[in-house]
This record gives sequence, structure tokens and C-alpha cells, in this order.
Amino acid sequence: MQRIALTLAYDGARFDGWQTQPSGRTVQDALESSVAALAGHPVRVACAGRTDAGVHASAQVVHFDTSAQRPLQAWVRGVNARLPNAVAVLDARFVPAGFHARYSALRRHYAYLLHCAPVAHPLLAGRVGWEFRPVDVAAMQSGASHLLGEHDFSAFRAAQCQAKSPVRTLERLDCVEDRQNPMFGRHLALWAEARSFLHHQIRNIAGTLALVGEGKWQPEDVKAALEARDRAKAGPMAPAAGLHLVRVEYGENALQRGVDSLL
Repeated sequence: MQRIALTLAYDGARFDGWQTQPSGRTVQDALESSVAALAGHPVRVACAGRTDAGVHASAQVVHFDTSAQRPLQAWVRGVNARLPNAVAVLDARFVPAGFHARYSALRRHYAYLLHCAPVAHPLLAGRVGWEFRPVDVAAMQSGASHLLGEHDFSAFRAAQCQAKSPVRTLERLDCVEDRQNPMFGRHLALWAEARSFLHHQIRNIAGTLALVGEGKWQPEDVKAALEARDRAKAGPMAPAAGLHLVRVEYGENALQRGVDSLL
């Protein structure tokens, strides 16, 4: 048996999330079916981060074990030939038996994209969040600064989160404005980086910071919500469409593929 790691991208709007479901309309279902057809035996894949329905990925990482002898390029082209066009394998590599897409990951990078315009652009539907009011990026960044470092993020945790502890360490949380994309108007990106995240943590943070950007909250209100450790004290959850898994970091000489900008 040999272990293979794949990096893939997908449009989450076209799937019922990552994890396999009875509907069969998940990324995992589509990928396992395609890989198994090429391998000639059933295959189970493990991913770096399970994404919800509507959430996208530009560099999701998975691994699987196989007895099939195929060149690496076959695990790219051969698998892609059987996948729907909303998902594609970008890269394939042989990895040690001890490599695990989830547990070997050192850091995960996400971006939440927000389109700011009076009217939602139809070509961006399902790919970004949308805010029709003007927003203050500097105020959002000021609010975000209260969330950096190690904290109890119970206020930003989904009720169904299965993590044993609400404590996480946010290494990066930057709200930046794209000034290079005049075609669709104003865009903001909230970049988040940590070893791991709680269920819906980034979307709940994005929804909360949007309140700050709109002027409904002050930046200090984000700190108060964090310290309350109560989900009801934070802002609403932002839509899934704006969330993108953009990079997963591993050790030296491992998979480092990702993107630095989605805008």
C-alpha cells in the first residue's frame, strides 16, 4: 500500500458540503467515486478541513491509501476525468505512511470575501458574501484585533460544534480591501489563520465584524462579545458563500500549495 495526497479545489455552491451524505452530493462522495474507479478498489479519503455546504476551497488537501500502481499524473488527470466540473484535483504527491491530511496540518488559512455594493452582482452569486451598506474597513480591523491570540471562542462557536475545547489561537485576522478588481466594485477579504478552527467560527466572526463595519457596533463591542463567552452576545453568522479554504500548511517539503489572493 502507498499513501497519496491530493490538493483540490471546488465550488462549494454545487455540493452539500464536504462530508459524505446519503444524498451522494458531497465533495467526498464525488472524489471517492472517481479515485476508486481509477484505483480499481474502494477508497476512503481523509481531508484537512471539512467544509460546510456552500463553502469553497482553492487548496483542500486529502490523502488515501491504495495498492494501485499509477503515475502521479494519472491521479490528477485520471481522477479529474471522472469528476464533475465543480471540483478538480490540482496536484498529487506520494507521502509517507505517517502523513495525515488533517492531523499533520500545522496551520489552516481561510478567507471570507465580502462584496460591498448597492446591488449584488449576479456573476458573484454563491461565491462571496454581500453587503449593500458602506462599511468601514479600518473599524473592522480594529475590532478584529481583539480576537488575535489564544481565547475562549465560545461566543463564535456553533451550537453543534463537537470540539472538546472552545479555546483556539488565531494567528492572523486581517480585514483588507481589494483595489485591483474594478469589474465587480468594492471587495473586502477577511484573512484568518490558525492551527484549527471551531465549527462556524470564521463565519460568526465575519458576521460580527460586519456589524462593526456598518457602524452598528464599536470595535470594543467585539471584545465584550468575546469575553461574554455566549453565542447570543456576538453577531449573526455570515453566509457560507463567502468562505474559502485557501491554504493548508504542513512540515518542510510537504504540501504547501495555496493562493495568496482570491480577489
